Amino acid sequence: MHPDPEAARQLLSLQIDNVFFAEALFDALPDVVFFVKDAQGRYVVVNQTLVRRCGLKQKSALAGRTAAQVFPAAFGSLYQEQDQQVLAGGGEICDRLELHLYPDRDPGWCLTHKIALRDKQRNIIGLAGISRDLAMPDNAHPVYARIAAAAHFIHAHYEQTIGLADLARISGLSASQIERYFHKIFYLTPRQMIIKARLDAASAMLAGSASVTAIALACGYHDHSAFTRQFKATVGMTPSAYRATIKK
Repeated sequence: MHPDPEAARQLLSLQIDNVFFAEALFDALPDVVFFVKDAQGRYVVVNQTLVRRCGLKQKSALAGRTAAQVFPAAFGSLYQEQDQQVLAGGGEICDRLELHLYPDRDPGWCLTHKIALRDKQRNIIGLAGISRDLAMPDNAHPVYARIAAAAHFIHAHYEQTIGLADLARISGLSASQIERYFHKIFYLTPRQMIIKARLDAASAMLAGSASVTAIALACGYHDHSAFTRQFKATVGMTPSAYRATIKK
């Protein structure tokens, strides 16, 4: 099934002087997935990074298909739910931390951003989005050493309850400075780094034989259900489903 030509034309002419220059620019970024979708959530424009990560050779192989038709069921349904949220006017998705499992590459952390595209009457006619691989920290930043000490504490004690006050005490910075500098240096909020540290540990443990409940407790979650909700919201599937996937 292919996208409606008129819908595609509208998408490609939205407030950019009838020149959709972004596709060529994003083709040059190997660490960024870029896409534009129509009002039904079907791919209209994609960059080469997305094509490669889906194990495909041509952009045309993605045209007219939804995320649910491209990705494994657990992930495709999550991405499509996000699309439907944006297309229904539920607001943009901004810097959502996600663990992506593309068909032809190892798991990788990224930050996803999706926005609605509107016509001149402000009707939503599609969406555009990027998923950016989590970058290496900026170790040239003047306060890197202080923030790195706080990050080290997170990775060493992710199973504990960690608050901004703890990180402020370790770094010698205020809570507001911690928030600001974490984002500047690690491209994550402190909360996102805590989630990442916990789920990195949980993902490794799921390759073993420990129960999901035991893994949840070991990673700082008070109960199985809280762990499962966080894992599914970030990874796109339950811990049990993830375990089945990596043990195939």
